[in-house]
Amino acid sequence: MRAPRSGAGLALACAGLLLALTGCQETADGRPPRPVTYTSSPDGHGAMFLGAGDCSTRGTVFREVPCTSERAVARVTTRYQGATAGAPTCPATTDFVLHVSESRPAADENGDGAVPRGYACMRNLEPPHPGDAGQGGGPHTIVGDCVSSSREGQVKELPCDGSGADRPAFRVASAVTSRDRCPPSTALFVALGGERPVGCARRL
Repeated sequence: MRAPRSGAGLALACAGLLLALTGCQETADGRPPRPVTYTSSPDGHGAMFLGAGDCSTRGTVFREVPCTSERAVARVTTRYQGATAGAPTCPATTDFVLHVSESRPAADENGDGAVPRGYACMRNLEPPHPGDAGQGGGPHTIVGDCVSSSREGQVKELPCDGSGADRPAFRVASAVTSRDRCPPSTALFVALGGERPVGCARRL
């Protein structure tokens, strides 16, 4: 992991393959996601860096830009400050999550010389939307997603249409409060989180 450069913090885009029991994910080739840098806009586009409704570029450097900019590719749907442990989760159809580490860049959202630690729930402005059901990505597994067994106690989310590197073996058909509420046709239990934390998956 590279150390942050002067005037920038780090943001981590957790997107791609979902682990059923843990929150962070791997990239499609199995490697951990690389840290990426962010920079706040000198002219400011909101009261908070990447606040709800703000837009960003995407790549190795995430920059806040006006949503009307041709460089804007994703919008913040929800923004949280503080550590992620015990914090609210992003909306179910979030495409990716940016984890923002506390820093003191040259320009920030309110001029106090600091960008607070937190995370932003991001949705692409245009398709594809990996967070949608069956698309094979996003930080959450939801009803309609397809998965295959990865390691003991974990699953890997894959596109339901088979366009991924591997073919899915199960589809999450429903979400319930406990395993005993899954139908008899259930072949795999998938951890979803939320008010109905158990996913009942059928074999494809």
